[in-house]
Amino acid sequence: VQLQASGGGLVRAGGSLRLSCAASGRTFSGYTVAWFRQIPGKEREFVSAIRWNGIIIDSGAAKGRFTISRDNAKNTVYLQMNSVKPEDTAVYYCAASSTVILSNIRRDNAYGYWGQGTLVTVSS
Repeated sequence: VQLQASGGGLVRAGGSLRLSCAASGRTFSGYTVAWFRQIPGKEREFVSAIRWNGIIIDSGAAKGRFTISRDNAKNTVYLQMNSVKPEDTAVYYCAASSTVILSNIRRDNAYGYWGQGTLVTVSS
């Protein structure tokens, strides 16, 4: 499956942004899709994931501010980012897996398919 992440840009602190991860090549509905982010020089960090059955797992950074959702008819997963902070500045990647188990869902090496990343910059 091929993933295309989009929606990044420059936003002021306190603002909102919606990222999209569009999949092609295979039926998307059976996949767990996650968002990760990476600041240059730092390790990739788990943000949020949504399983094939709609169960959502959030990181502490995302809870209460970011919402992951999926539209299987459009083969797309979204990350709605509200109340963004300068520390949310990063390249955001979407990833997908049809085999990841719940205990590994926060691990980037559990995902075999990755989008190219979209840059989110939050100004103070």
